[in-house]
Amino acid sequence: MITFLELFWSFFQIGLFSIGGGYAALPLIQAQVVDQYGWMTMTEFSDIITISQMTPGPIAINAATFVGIRIAGLAGAVVATLGCVFPSCIIVLTLAYIYYKYRNLTMVQGTLKGLQPAVVALIAAAGVSILVSSFFPAGEIILSANAVDWIAVGIFLAAFIVLRIWKLNPIWVMCGAGVAGVALYSLL
Repeated sequence: MITFLELFWSFFQIGLFSIGGGYAALPLIQAQVVDQYGWMTMTEFSDIITISQMTPGPIAINAATFVGIRIAGLAGAVVATLGCVFPSCIIVLTLAYIYYKYRNLTMVQGTLKGLQPAVVALIAAAGVSILVSSFFPAGEIILSANAVDWIAVGIFLAAFIVLRIWKLNPIWVMCGAGVAGVALYSLL
């Protein structure tokens, strides 16, 4: 019989140590849910992860919710989700307190100024990686006209222009790009 404390503690550990995003949490979730406690089989775990990827929201939190509901019903979902989110809340609140207390110090301001270009570089690197995987089906840049997915390039340029010139709502642009993708790719 599972206790809610075990469920909370398992996902608290996952939330605390899954640095690097939701996909980094998957091995930790597997180690707790499948290996350590045996709450579900590897097949059930794979199904939960698949559903977690398909639903909106962070994958680790979705997985916590689905594992919790599978193990202990609605109350289990709430307990597992809170366990997964709680470490981040503690860390963010602590950092916010420290920032507000010491924000006027020269060292803190210098650190934040130094982090800004690094954050921009990380976001740009992720964007370039997505563009390469979208424009080049092989996953790497190959300088050949046949290696480029021209439909993806066209949809990207059209969406970029619409966003920059007409400043439409990005959700509508994404929906339009999806419809264009379905229409254009089904023609080929």
